This record gives sequence, C-alpha cells and structure tokens, in this order.
Amino acid sequence: MAKLTADFYHHDTVETARRLLGKIIVRRLDDHIVLAGRITETEAYIGRCDKACHAYGYKKTARTETLFMPPGHAYIYLIYGLYHCLNFVTEPEGEPAAVLIRAITPVSGADEMWRRRYGDSPVTPARERGFLNGPGKLCQAMNLTRAENGMDLTGDILYVRDGAITPDETILARPRIGIDYAEEARDFPWRFTLVKADQNKK
Repeated sequence: MAKLTADFYHHDTVETARRLLGKIIVRRLDDHIVLAGRITETEAYIGRCDKACHAYGYKKTARTETLFMPPGHAYIYLIYGLYHCLNFVTEPEGEPAAVLIRAITPVSGADEMWRRRYGDSPVTPARERGFLNGPGKLCQAMNLTRAENGMDLTGDILYVRDGAITPDETILARPRIGIDYAEEARDFPWRFTLVKADQNKK
C-alpha cells in the first residue's frame, strides 16, 4: 500500500479525519522493528473556529507552533504530564488545525507494542480491550513522544499507508471527548469511529 503524500493532509480537517479511518500508521524503530496499526478513531481540531483547539484564535506559542507548519507533520503534545497524543497537521500552512489519532488496531509488531504497554504482564480480557483504544495508549505502544513532534509524515520513520474501509464497516460521527470547557465546540460531531455495520439495520 502506498504511503500518503503531504497533499492528503492539505484538505479540510473534518474531511481528513474521516478519510484517515482505515489507513495504517507505520512507526519504524529500526531496521528490525516496525510497528503498524490501523486507524479506527479520530478527532478533528480547527484553530480558527474551535475553542477545543490548542491554537484557537490563532494562538501561537512554543507548544502550538507545530500546528502552524505545512500539512503532513506530526503534532505531539503531553497531557496531564503523563500521556502523549499524536496528531496530524492539516490544511494550508499557517492555518492551525490537526487530526488527533484516538485509537488503532495492531497490524504488525503487536508483541512489541504489547510489551511497551504492559511489560511482561499476562494477557487478560481487560488488557486486550484497553490495548490501543486511547491516544496515550497508542503513543506508548508506538514509542511516540515529544521527541517526534514536528516530524515529517512523508519520511521513513513515522508515516501513514493507504488503507480502506471494508464493506462490513461504517463510520459513527459523535461529539469529542474531554472538552467540556470548549462551550459550543464541545458539541461539534467531530469524533469519528470505525465500527462494524449492523447487518440487521434496514
């Protein structure tokens, strides 16, 4: 599957958040360790109109300057002093906007990702359910930190391969999580989740 080019990210952020579902994140640690996961949940953030965005109102700081970069770069920040979150910068340079990657399912390197998440802990149903279903979890599993902030997503260390949504899957659009402070923006239906389609639904 082909690697996504910078042009893929040079579009409306909400549209890009939907289009990223089913695509494959690849994280190359070295020549022998390559981690990959299929994107199953995203959230859109747009600085010009979205009070949940770190750069709302074009607020440029040391933390947010990555959001103003050309599309196709990684914006990685730390929350609660503990968890890293991976975002993909979108729209033209100077427009602060990005897509948060909320969840993935493993494609390759699952054992290595498990080790980074849980160490030598045994497999349990709870650990399986919580493996990669959060932005901090996937960053921990893929060894992504602030050191990768600003990384070019068209390079060879961190990038996205093309992928597709299967006929038995559908997309749910819902409000984003954990942004109650964002006034009207908390209700924007900008969280997109890939789920199995209900075969009985007419």
